[in-house]
Amino acid sequence: MSKTVIIGGVAAGSSCAARLRRLKEDEEIVLVERGEYISFANCGLPYYIGGAIAERENLLLMTAERMNKRHRIDVRLRSEVTAINREEKTVTIHDRAAFKMYDERYDHLLIATGSAPVMPPLPGIGSDRVESLWTVPDADRIKKRCLEESVHRAVIVGGGFIGLELAENLREAGLDVLIVEMSDQVLPSLDREMALLLEAELRKNGVGLKLGRGVTAFEERGGALAVSLNDGTAVETDLAVVAVGIRPNGQLAKEAGLAVNERGGIVVDAHLRTSDPAIYAAGDVIEVEEPILGGRTMIPLAGPANKQGRVAAGNIAGGNEVFRGSRGTAVAKVFGLTAASVGLTEKALAQKGLAKGKDYETVTIVQNSHAGYYPGAVPLTLKLLFAADGEKIFGAQIVGADGADKRIDTIAASMYYGGTVADLAGLELAYAPPYSSAKDPVNMAGFCAGNLLDGMVKFAAWDSVETEPDSVILDVREKAEVEAFGLGRAVHIPMGQLRERLNELDPRKRTIVFCAIGVRGYNAARLLAQKGFADVAVYPGGFRFYRGTHPDSGDVGENGGIPPCFRLK
Repeated sequence: MSKTVIIGGVAAGSSCAARLRRLKEDEEIVLVERGEYISFANCGLPYYIGGAIAERENLLLMTAERMNKRHRIDVRLRSEVTAINREEKTVTIHDRAAFKMYDERYDHLLIATGSAPVMPPLPGIGSDRVESLWTVPDADRIKKRCLEESVHRAVIVGGGFIGLELAENLREAGLDVLIVEMSDQVLPSLDREMALLLEAELRKNGVGLKLGRGVTAFEERGGALAVSLNDGTAVETDLAVVAVGIRPNGQLAKEAGLAVNERGGIVVDAHLRTSDPAIYAAGDVIEVEEPILGGRTMIPLAGPANKQGRVAAGNIAGGNEVFRGSRGTAVAKVFGLTAASVGLTEKALAQKGLAKGKDYETVTIVQNSHAGYYPGAVPLTLKLLFAADGEKIFGAQIVGADGADKRIDTIAASMYYGGTVADLAGLELAYAPPYSSAKDPVNMAGFCAGNLLDGMVKFAAWDSVETEPDSVILDVREKAEVEAFGLGRAVHIPMGQLRERLNELDPRKRTIVFCAIGVRGYNAARLLAQKGFADVAVYPGGFRFYRGTHPDSGDVGENGGIPPCFRLK
């Protein structure tokens, strides 16, 4: 009888085990998991801490008992594979419950050892007030601390997905929260201007932000924890959670002589085979194809991990299935906003040597989530990145209160099938007033990109008001709109009066046109271009986007983004 040993459960390992049983009823399948749970909702842990997920049992997607009963999988919990013996085709297993070591034979092996949170070797990081959030026991400890009367404050080190979701849920649990992030923005899967929208939302909900600062040490002081920063300051808290990133658990593969990359990720082919044809790997521990520009990448997300487990099972069963790489499609809830992204950011394109205007272009639009005349419509901001010839979509980012998830999925599907900018414009998407508009935001992004490529419009940068002080700012909104919010140096000429008042503008100067969301700005730019104005650009997303990316300095506060309760006495 053929035997498959799977190292690790959760997304990749458990999905492989279940599908392999469906494909091969007579296969002997052994799943070795060093923890207590073979499949749990890792992404649900912050929401359990905050109370949105009330029952702890709801986090446990599949128990060892159910896996054995339903699929006849030999699940061995609290057991760790300590060595892969490739010549003998065995693995050495440490049964921690029984305090014994033994070898297990395999015909095929799947390594699904996942990843682990990075805990930098900082002074004091071993304090029991310093936590990470990666497993159910981690969530149990943090949730228990939130219920203690002495815990009122939490510092989150890291502003990525886990950090932002945890910030929201710790606020829901009643704690004051401060995020300390080494970068100058939160959520690195977004470009800076899009991240600014989230930062405003975090501050609005009472989360303090200390950006561009790293942690240098933790120190117990008088019943509290002092967190020292690399600017020489320190903040005081009751609890710290480190969420600065993850690393692949590839040491086992490396010690077995399998090919790994410089980060320790396991190198696999399109069939998820390692450098040993009897051994497959899947999940956070592997590097995969980067299908947008080519090359290799590591995308530690649950969706790709589940799919990789299925592909590995199919190939172990004798199939010829292929995993086509990952574009990193992701979404996160940040209080009242949703942040979604797919593909490469502008920062990533620049790092790969691509130049804006030569190799790629971007458009940013602000559109309502559904028809504006139907109640409940809210704005969403969409940034699209695409090749300079429009034949390839490089990525997209969306931030909004409603509808961001389905739009990012639409763009991700288009990218998967090689869609172009023109394809986005031509997509036939469902429309009814409660759900969308006749011109869906995805279509609108395609229209705007097409206009840019056709030379019908140019767009200013999101920070052009600051970086282009000699430009003329033309505001074509109505008087009431300007009275509500305007720019001091702007020339105000309502769109309906522009034709008659062109003499008030200098056609030789660069003109940046503002309106509410960009529609009137485009119309004005077309008029000016046809009247001899040589250099006209539309501010993307209009004043709605400008206000989101230029929050009041009062939002940050005189203490540099640190709520008073975190100050050292």
